[in-house]
Amino acid sequence: MQGVTAGVDRALAGAIGVLAAASLLAAEPVIPRQAELTHLVRQDCGSCHGMTLKGGLGPALTREALREKPAESLVVTVLYGRPGTAMPPWRDFVSEPEAAWIVKQLQEGTLSER
Repeated sequence: MQGVTAGVDRALAGAIGVLAAASLLAAEPVIPRQAELTHLVRQDCGSCHGMTLKGGLGPALTREALREKPAESLVVTVLYGRPGTAMPPWRDFVSEPEAAWIVKQLQEGTLSER
């Protein structure tokens, strides 16, 4: 019986860990940080992806352009860049939850609207 209880405890602990990680990724930045991230996207990302995010040196970051892209891979691109291209890593400036928020906003089209 102890083996079963220990197994359940381990499974429960693992599930709690997964839920904690999921809630961290789902957490939205506070409003002032959202404003900073929006500015970062429009100015810093816009310098390569176009000030209206419709493309430039880098590809377009519009809702239409990102519709079919998996959010997880876009978050990785934001955080780690694209080696061999002009896309730099942004992990020193944004956290994983912040990168996920940026991607969500781009895929919804809210950051490219003026």
